[in-house]
Amino acid sequence: MTDLERVPILRVMPGPTDINANGHIFGGWVLSQMDIAAGIVASRRSRGPVATVAIEAMEFIAPIHLRDLISVYAHVERVGRTSMGVRIEVIAQRDLGATEVKVTEGLFTFVALDADNRPRPIDTQA
Repeated sequence: MTDLERVPILRVMPGPTDINANGHIFGGWVLSQMDIAAGIVASRRSRGPVATVAIEAMEFIAPIHLRDLISVYAHVERVGRTSMGVRIEVIAQRDLGATEVKVTEGLFTFVALDADNRPRPIDTQA
C-alpha cells in the first residue's frame, strides 16, 4: 500500500483542555490516541482482546497545536506467538489542511488475551 492509499485508523482534533503550559498539546493526550488506534489494529489482527504491554520506541518529532487535525496510522509490523508490534505514525494537518506535519511515531507491543485475560496464541495464518 502506498502512502497515498493509506487510511487513518483514527482522526481527531484536540481541544482547549488538551493544551499544556507551552500552548502545545500534552504528550500524554497524543500517546492515548496512538494507543487507541494501535489497539484497534492489534485487536483486529489477533481476532480478539489485546492489552498494551510495552512502548518499545516513541519519538515526539514536532508539537501538535490546537486546531490541528491529527490522523493516526497504524499497522502490524511483527507477530510473535502471543504478542505483536504495531507501528504508529501521527500526521497533523494545519492551516485548514494546507500543511501536513509528521508529529510523532512509535512502536507499541500488544499481547493477545484469552477469556481469563491471560496471554493466548495469535493465529499466524491471518
